[in-house]
This record gives sequence, C-alpha cells and structure tokens, in this order.
Amino acid sequence: MTSRHSTLTAQRVQEYCDLRLGPVLPPDQVKSLCRYLTAFLGRGEYPPYRGSILDLRAVAESLDMEPSDLSAVRALLKPIFDAVSREVTEQRLRPPKAPRVRRPHPNAGRKPRPIEEFPEPLNETWDEPGSFGEALRLHAVRHGETTYHLYSAVVRPEDGVHRSTLISWGKGKKAPRSAISLEILRRIERRYRLPEGYFASMRGGAERAPGDFILHDVTPAERRRLAWHLPEDFNRKSRAEQVEIVEWVRRVIVSGSTDYRRYQAVMMRQRYAVRFACAAGPRRKLPPATSDTAGIVEAPARLNEEMAALLRFKTATFAAFGLQRNGVWGDETATQKVDHFGLWFGAFAAPVESEVHGFGADPHSLTFAMMVFPQVWDWYLQWRERRRGFYTKWEIDLLSIAAAFCREETGWLRQMPSLADHLVVIEGLISADDIAAARADWGGTCERMYKHARRRTKEIDRVARIHRDPFEPILPVLEAPSPVGEYRKITEEILQRLPDEELHPRAAAEAVRTFLLLRIGMHTGLRQKNLRELMLCVRGGLPTSERRLEDMKRGELRWSTRDQGWEILIPAIAFKNANSSFFGSKPFRLILPDLGRLYEMIDAWLERHRQRLIGEAVDPGTFFVKTAKRTSTDAAYGQNTFYEAWRTAIQRYGIYNPWTGKGAIEGLLPHGPHNVRDVLATHILKQTGSYEQASYAIQDTPEMVAQHYGRFLPQDKAEIAARILNQVWAA
Repeated sequence: MTSRHSTLTAQRVQEYCDLRLGPVLPPDQVKSLCRYLTAFLGRGEYPPYRGSILDLRAVAESLDMEPSDLSAVRALLKPIFDAVSREVTEQRLRPPKAPRVRRPHPNAGRKPRPIEEFPEPLNETWDEPGSFGEALRLHAVRHGETTYHLYSAVVRPEDGVHRSTLISWGKGKKAPRSAISLEILRRIERRYRLPEGYFASMRGGAERAPGDFILHDVTPAERRRLAWHLPEDFNRKSRAEQVEIVEWVRRVIVSGSTDYRRYQAVMMRQRYAVRFACAAGPRRKLPPATSDTAGIVEAPARLNEEMAALLRFKTATFAAFGLQRNGVWGDETATQKVDHFGLWFGAFAAPVESEVHGFGADPHSLTFAMMVFPQVWDWYLQWRERRRGFYTKWEIDLLSIAAAFCREETGWLRQMPSLADHLVVIEGLISADDIAAARADWGGTCERMYKHARRRTKEIDRVARIHRDPFEPILPVLEAPSPVGEYRKITEEILQRLPDEELHPRAAAEAVRTFLLLRIGMHTGLRQKNLRELMLCVRGGLPTSERRLEDMKRGELRWSTRDQGWEILIPAIAFKNANSSFFGSKPFRLILPDLGRLYEMIDAWLERHRQRLIGEAVDPGTFFVKTAKRTSTDAAYGQNTFYEAWRTAIQRYGIYNPWTGKGAIEGLLPHGPHNVRDVLATHILKQTGSYEQASYAIQDTPEMVAQHYGRFLPQDKAEIAARILNQVWAA
C-alpha cells in the first residue's frame, strides 16, 4: 500500500478506507474502522494479531461489529492493518526528536498512586443506578478511582484487553461479552466488595455467546452452538469439569437424549434416496461421491416423469378425463410424499456393500410399476425391520398407499396399465415371468397386490412398536398439575433475560420474536404451517378480505376495532384438517388476551423490532420474520427454519441448565412447535376430563386428541373424579 520509506498518515488511512472499504461496508462501519486504525497510529500501538493472522474477533468486539461482517472483507482489511503495523514499527525505530523545553508540570515528580487490592469507599450508601455503565462509573468514583486507575488495578498484560474497552463500558457504549471481559467484571466486583453477579445483572442480557471459551477439538460451527450454554467461568474450571459440562450440553441441549434422537443421529449419517427433479423448493447440488453419499442418486428421466404424473393426478383441481381418484393432496402432503417415495426407491438403489445395505438395483430400472409386486414390498418391509429392529407405523402407512394405488376404480396404478411397459428384469427381485404376467393381466396383478397389502397391514399392526414417543421431550410439562402454567415459565424466562435494546438492538428483537412465537402458539394451538404463514395487518391498516385469505390459504393477525384487541382470523381451507367437523366450513377467529405483557410486546415488535430483523430484505408480509442476513433477500420462514427457531428458543430459555442457572424447566428436552398442541390438549384434559373441550383448543376432533395429542393417564382421571367426590366430604 505504501513504499517502504513513506510515512503512513491519518489522511492516507482515510483515503484507503473510502476507496477500498467504502463500496463493500456501510458508511458508519467504514468511519469506525478509520478512527480505530488512526488511533493505533496516534498511540504507536500495534493492532490485534494472533501470530501473523489478524484477530478479527478482537477488532469486531472493539468496534461492536459482527465478526462475520469483517471476515467477508478480510482480504481488504489485511493491507491497511499490515501498513499500520509497519508504520508503528518504523515509529519505534526512528531516532527520537530533540525534546522541547517545557515548563515543569505542577505534578511533575509526583509518584503514581499505589494500587490497593481493596480500596476503601468514600461513602457506604448510594442510589442504585439504572444501567451497567452508570453503575461502573458510580462505584469507581465512590472509591476515588478513575477508569485509568481501575484498568491498571484489574487488567493483566496477558488478558489482551485495551483501556478503551473499560472506557466504553463506563460510557454505556458497550457491555462485557467475552469470557475474559466477564472475568475482569468479576475482579471489579471483588475489588469493590460487591455481590457476585452485581454488574452482570445490569448489563442488559447477552447479545451473542462469548467467543473465547477454551474448547479443544471443536469445530467453529459446534463452538457457536455450545458457547450459549457454557457457564461464564468455564475457562477457570478444571479440565475434568469442562469435559463434563461439554458432554452434558451436547447430550441434553444440542441433540436431546432420547432413544429416537440417538437412532436418528446414526441413521442420518447413512444417507440414501432418489431425488426427484419435480420436488418443490430449492435443490442443492449433489456433493462429490463418498461412502456417505453413495446411496443418493438423481432420479432418471423416466422415473421423474412418472412422479410428475402422479403429482398431477393427486393435486390437480380435476382428475384427468377418464380417470377417477379418491382424495386430493395439498402442497405440504405432496412434498412429503415426494420425500417418502424418494426414500422407498433409494432403498432399492443403494449399494449392497454400503452401510445402508440396499438392494443395489440400477436406478434406470426403477419404476412405480414395481409397486404391484408383493415380493418387492416384502423385501422392503424386511429391509426396514432389519434396519430399525422392529416394525412401526411407517410401514403401515406405506402399505396403505400401496393398497390405495392398486384399489379398483380409483387406484392410480390400477388405471395406468401402460406403466407395465417400463418394467425390466431386476435379478433376485422381478423376473421375466413376473413382467409377462403383469402385462397380460394388469388388473388382476393390481388386485393381488391390493389384497396382499391389506393382509400385511393387519399382520404388522399386531407387532408394530412405537419408536418415537412424541411426549418424551415435554414430559416434565405434561406431568405438571398445570401444563400450560409450566410451559408459560419459558416465556417468563425470556422476559427476565431480555437484552438491553439500546446496547443490543438485534438481540432484543430476536428475544421479542421468540416471546411472541411461544405466546401466540400457546394461545392458539396452531400447527406450525398456519403460525409461520400468518399474515400481518398493522393497526389502522385495511384488513385482507376473507376471500383473499382463502385464495392464499393463510390467516391474518389484525386489530379489531369492535373488540379493541388483536384478532387472528384463518379460513378453514388453510388448515390441514379443513374438512373436520370442528370447522363446519367456518373460519377460525380468536381475540388474543391482553395478559402477561402480550400486547406490549406485539406493539414493540411492530414498531421497531420486526423491521430491524428484516433489514434490507423484502418484507414477506407475515407477522413472524427471520433475521435476514446481509447477503439474503428473503426474510420469510420456511418449514425447517421455523422449526429450528422454536427448537433454539427451547434450548436457550426452556431447558434448565445446572451449570449456568438459566432455563425454566428441569428435565425438558429440545422440541418443535407441534408439541405445544400436546401441552394445550393435556392441560384441558387434566382440568375438565373432556376430550371434546380439549379438541377445541387445537382445532381438531375428540378422536384425534385421544389418539395423538392428549396424555390423559388413569391417575389424572381418578384425580378429577376425586375432586368432585371430595366436595361432599368438605361440605
């Protein structure tokens, strides 16, 4: 950037920042970086490095910026930081200038004030300050110290913390976040004889997890996940304690320690599937072939065409002329079925020698016509049983699809005899005689498969086991006398740990979003699709017509002038069970109660926080929006991102962490938004004993509550009866 003997000046730094950094960073960040570098020049100090590598995390912390923002422009930052370092070196090597003659200062010759371990306070009483910065300044003055003297007393050379950091704390511009900063905070509390955690309680919550925990053999991605759940004194604990804490966080908070979770973690590493080009949503490029991805193949053109024909048959408004059908797939169901068929065909395409132990068939030999052969299904069922160890409802659901495809009059395969022409011999599975018989009598072949599927369904139903207990992650909540009251503790934990909006605006916005996510989910019992697609009409705006909402198959949150409250209106067609007797073709309408700061948080979300998270991305028009990254143009939640947002909320605020003292409920495990329906149904069952009233809370039928949602045990039933009978004895 400069010649070897030229002098780097503040003007040159400014010119470089404007020319190179101006086009890629916001103006305020460019100015901050320019001032930051100029300050090092003026003081003759080196910028932060780790060996020969620029320490971007330290730079970001000093400037209150995101490390990821600086990492994206590392190549542009390195030349100017290196130039500053060279200039500082040359400054130190230059011969000193002749000293100017000055008049002696009044304090010349005075010895520096000695550092006392525990300075005596000038007064014993004080008015409690309202912020962290005010508290730090107050207690420094109360002990007759300046920030400079306090820095010399509590910061050690090996800490790597600059004096400007403490100055910014006192001014309220920044709050301690890193592990070493929190350690310095504890030293100040000890020095001033303040209760442990005194300053920490005033620093407005955490914007981000500390990034300087000592973690060995941990990837950066896992480090970010773990850091949220480690105690602030993690670095000061023994190696054995550190290992124990990290193991507990991984097992309980990050993964969830259920049998099904452990099984799922193992199976996810054994990837197999046939990917269809007609699948909805973005498609990722297949990674290079490895032992883990050998079972994933792109669907051949013919198989893709068959899948597309099936989707047209099951999703079109009208069945094609000459065809009959029973039932229609919605968008969500169609996407799910594409995934399921991808796994079905993937089992046959996966190599025999792989961990999946598939059949090893040529992908070009695969066709939906294979589903009319009983021996094909028997191989698949036995393969599933070997893989999992037992049969489950999954196999029953797949056999139900096979029976539906082969059913007389309405079965898709039954009405597609031309598919028989796609059959080819698959050694050990489908013979030439099988193909000839199917082509000669397609209807009879489908009828035999229909009867076979019905028999196998009954046989598997008799021995099927439940592998995944949907209640297991939330058992501590369901076993409480008031499940909703117990789950509500999570939202109270969020409010208690709400970050300071002035210090951490984005973190505060995300916390408010998390609060509203759980609260509205608890009040409505909506499925995640209806919740994440909930549209927004601001107070005073023109609400969307019910007809328009029906066309979009979405609901809306709007202000009701008649009821003077926030109203949620969702047309029946937007629900998965739109034909249920619960709706009777009428829309769902609910006025949210103004309780527990709900309306206050909704107003704050709409006034400030929501737009703060959208940033420069396109507003999707939904009530809930995700945090849009600088490179993203989309702030709308998808199925996976919405699930992860709920799960992250439970990890950070719901699960009680004995190492940090944070979290609301002991024994809780990570879970998604669907479990809130179990909480609502079980709560009403425990209070009333009525499956019908429980179904009202989750927009479903009593039968569905009894089968899937309510955990209503004999002791719960006996307790309700005892409450009624005990009134006689209490009279």
